[in-house]
Amino acid sequence: MTQEYGRYFGLRTGVFRGGCLTGPRHAGVELHGYLSYIFKAAAMRRRYYIYGYGGKQVRDQIHSVDVCRVLDEFAKAPRPGEVYNLGGGRSNSLSILETIPLIQTYLGVRLDVEYVDAPRKGDHICYVSDLRKLQSHFPKWSITHSIDDICREIAEAAARS
Repeated sequence: MTQEYGRYFGLRTGVFRGGCLTGPRHAGVELHGYLSYIFKAAAMRRRYYIYGYGGKQVRDQIHSVDVCRVLDEFAKAPRPGEVYNLGGGRSNSLSILETIPLIQTYLGVRLDVEYVDAPRKGDHICYVSDLRKLQSHFPKWSITHSIDDICREIAEAAARS
């Protein structure tokens, strides 16, 4: 409806299909928001369960600051009824297995992991946002927080909690 009303009536609306939107205050839980949750589990010395796919599930991550920045760019020059993918893209993607060494790097702790053979219902093996349309419509916008920046900030927040 947002897309149609924007196009038909010139409403300054847009649709942003968010991938993994995260940051140091993300309140991830076991089955949603894996990046913040895995760091939280490590910091609290909890066991982390990997559900299926050998831990090779890939997600792209976008920092909340970069989300706000793109929304600001849209507000400055809205394109009524447009739909955009919003995520970290290929350069800000990693798997669960690739995350584990970052926990050691940023928290200095070893993650207690248990593998569960059955995948989580509805889980994707790979989700990486295609940002080409978003970047072509808003060339001043780009990802400013790398996956390492995001992990470092999440680790610092997890260590404080």
